[in-house]
Amino acid sequence: MTGKLMRILGLFLALGLVSACVSSGSHVASLAPVHGERFSIPSYSGMMDPEWKRQRVTYSGKEKPGTIIVNTKERHLYFVEENGTAIRYGIGVGRDGFRWSGQARIGAKQKWPTWTPPSSMIAREPYLKKYAGGMPGGPSNPLGARAMYLYDGGRDTMYRLHGTNEPRSIGKAMSSGCIRMLNEDVADLYERAKVGTRVIVL
Repeated sequence: MTGKLMRILGLFLALGLVSACVSSGSHVASLAPVHGERFSIPSYSGMMDPEWKRQRVTYSGKEKPGTIIVNTKERHLYFVEENGTAIRYGIGVGRDGFRWSGQARIGAKQKWPTWTPPSSMIAREPYLKKYAGGMPGGPSNPLGARAMYLYDGGRDTMYRLHGTNEPRSIGKAMSSGCIRMLNEDVADLYERAKVGTRVIVL
């Protein structure tokens, strides 16, 4: 069986995960700002619809603890824990024409990452050419406070799990395919997820 067929089969099996995460749980961790940072990470959770707030939910799927499941349709990201639970985060996803699905692993992680728009994005939005050499990390950077880089077989897919300087985009389809999270949430996931973590995008 080819790698492509195996990935397709894996996706069909993974579709069963949609109903494996049950949103009956409690909110997780403090809503206070994150301290000890190069830049301030304010808390926006208190202003979000409860649907998008970070919370612990029950989980009855077969994926191992430490796996990340991204459900782009319902716009939630799950980090699978021990003892039948998962941490659920609200996310922003790719707009029409930019959504994707598949499996990858976190190949690298970075705090306050540099953002370098790909050439295809610069072609669509020429004003971004000034950032072709990279935009330094900081509060105005589109990648936000953290980025986790998704790799497939050692190859950078160019997709990321990352923070955002646009909290209003959480729960919406606005990105160019990457998965956006509140900065406070991506900082939380960054500490839980290790390099090599399996990521399933549905």
